[in-house]
Amino acid sequence: MVERETMEFDVVIVGAGPAGLSAAIRLAQQAQKNEQELMICVVEKGSEVGAHILSGAVFETRALDELLPDWQAMGAPISTAVSHDDIYWFNNESKATAIPHFAVPKTFHNTGNYIVSMGNVCRWLATQAEQLGVEIFPGFSAHSLIIEEGTVKGIITGDMGLDKEGQQKDSFMPGMELRAKYTLFAEGCRGHLGKELIRTFNLDNGKSPQHYGLGFKEIWQVESDVHQQGKVVHGTGWPLDATTQGGAFMYHSEDNQVVVGLIVDLNYTNPHLSPFDEFQRMKHHPVFAQVLTKGKRIAYGARAIAKGGLNSLPTMHFPGGLLIGCDAGTLNFAKIKGNHTAMKSGMIAADVVCQALKSGAANTDLFEFATAFKTSWLFEELHSSRNFGPAMHKFGKVLGGAYNMVDQNLFGGKLPFNLRDDIADHTTLVHKDKAAKKEYAKPDGKLSFDKLSSVFLSNTNHEESQPCHLTLKDQHIPISVNLALYDEPAQRYCPAGVYEIQTIEQQDTLVINAQNCIHCKTCDIKDPKQNITWVTPEGAGGPNYPNM
Repeated sequence: MVERETMEFDVVIVGAGPAGLSAAIRLAQQAQKNEQELMICVVEKGSEVGAHILSGAVFETRALDELLPDWQAMGAPISTAVSHDDIYWFNNESKATAIPHFAVPKTFHNTGNYIVSMGNVCRWLATQAEQLGVEIFPGFSAHSLIIEEGTVKGIITGDMGLDKEGQQKDSFMPGMELRAKYTLFAEGCRGHLGKELIRTFNLDNGKSPQHYGLGFKEIWQVESDVHQQGKVVHGTGWPLDATTQGGAFMYHSEDNQVVVGLIVDLNYTNPHLSPFDEFQRMKHHPVFAQVLTKGKRIAYGARAIAKGGLNSLPTMHFPGGLLIGCDAGTLNFAKIKGNHTAMKSGMIAADVVCQALKSGAANTDLFEFATAFKTSWLFEELHSSRNFGPAMHKFGKVLGGAYNMVDQNLFGGKLPFNLRDDIADHTTLVHKDKAAKKEYAKPDGKLSFDKLSSVFLSNTNHEESQPCHLTLKDQHIPISVNLALYDEPAQRYCPAGVYEIQTIEQQDTLVINAQNCIHCKTCDIKDPKQNITWVTPEGAGGPNYPNM
């Protein structure tokens, strides 16, 4: 039995992203206002705040305007206002049709929004939280839950200094018990503790399964003559085929930089499809190539996003805590935005927790959160866009897009229908012999690149001698089922080259290169037999994104 140090707090928050930091700031603000003394702790698995943050990002300031109204005067790194939107249908590898604004859902319009690095915004939010007395512990992963008598009482941080077999090395340091009156989980999309909480407390009863996309992002330094600061480009169509949902983006930020990316919905059916290679193909389209050709790629990353919307949103309260932000799935896919909604969910959580603590309560089930959520603009926004994703999945890109244009532009999301998508993403792959083979051109090293050189740009690092954080429930399934039926799709859906099929002693073997993992969680989502479980590696492991 490992002896662990215990620390007591009023509130422990797991994850220093937009939701967690907004909750921490709001808690500290409310405590000052009420003359309460609150001990608030935020644990962050990245080496520093922002190291694991990856977002487009076109940022809507609505929640920040409420949280810190003077954010501009306070020096928030939010300065590149959107100047105009271009929206395209990509017909093929060389042609694109510009779509007039009246023909697209108004949720795609970005007047009043800003192009930002969410990693830098989170670093700034962390500074604001610390100035209010919040304790932030980067480099500490929340490894497991403390559940006693059916109630969450806090978390245990990960042990440090274990070898690959889980044995203690000379550098061993046991994780700590961080106990709290309430624990808020803000781990981001497909958080591993959030996943356990949903299962343990049946929080998804009566809900559609969560749906996901895999988002790629690169930052490029480009020539000044092709840079248009504030320009936002979105598009759909090629390179994805008619049965594969998703969309492309390119944002012109400051300092002659652009961010370019592709989101591929993870309900795709072809096991031969490689989302990474589709992204590399995409950059050869003239819309992108004319901007990038003389530029230099300086950063790469990928992350799953939760895009199921209101119909997939689990119950967010349970005994002892709350599930907030993308850990629950508050992203508004109709806007392709989740930062302002995550922040608002954290602020609502903070208000409810503060009131409970003020009344002397601890470790209760905060049913009040459900009421506060349903009377907020966050609920109103998610309700108005509840049919956006299901319409695309049920009717396809063209008819689904037409439905959404009518629903959003003419009816404000109030058409009297409730479309549901109850087919889980991991169940959609067809057998390999029923799917068209995909042939991808060799990367040219100018616009398109391979996975390993891309991972290098993500600054990913893990302590090499530690237990593998990509665990298999059944060691035989990758070969006997996934390779036999689907040509082991993990080789292709992973954006970091973690999974390989190698012939070892004349046997096909799945090799897991866990040191490459950029913590996107795609394997945990898309594995057709749900055989892969992502758990936290040692704290500070993973990507070190400078300004994603």
